[in-house]
Amino acid sequence: MAFGFFQRDAGLPTRLIPVTTTVLFAIISVVPLHIPGFAVVTPAFALMAVYHWTVYRSDLLPPIAVFGVGLLLDVLNATPYLGTSSLSLLLVRSALLSQRRFLINQPFPIVWSGFLLVTGAVFFFEWAVVSFVHTGPLSAQPFIFGAVLTVASFPVGSYLLARTQRSFLMRV
Repeated sequence: MAFGFFQRDAGLPTRLIPVTTTVLFAIISVVPLHIPGFAVVTPAFALMAVYHWTVYRSDLLPPIAVFGVGLLLDVLNATPYLGTSSLSLLLVRSALLSQRRFLINQPFPIVWSGFLLVTGAVFFFEWAVVSFVHTGPLSAQPFIFGAVLTVASFPVGSYLLARTQRSFLMRV
């Protein structure tokens, strides 16, 4: 007799792993790193999670969850431009869905290069939106530093998400 609770395929709780880890990464994204000379800068861990799950298990991270995570980020950051993160993350998800087949079986440097391109586009988009709202170009330095910090942190975030995927989602 097999006990369903102890099997790797535990049903709904297991299928919620991508959403749960994305929310957790969003919460970690708002923990500030106090670096002299910069405003509060943090890596975009939520972007890493959306990228990873869209490439490897897009079926378990629906657009409504991505939208909700974006709103959560905006609320936690007290962003006056509510919805910017949601739009950014949904655009990333949409763009990646068409590239999944190319990225899914590639070695890590190719996946990381794809993340580099996505991160650059997201940070440029957010800089453009914030500059537009402020009716003039803002300094790009914090956005560039945030993008570099995000890309540099990606191997750690990707490793953690891949381990989670292997541990919980192999048979789902």
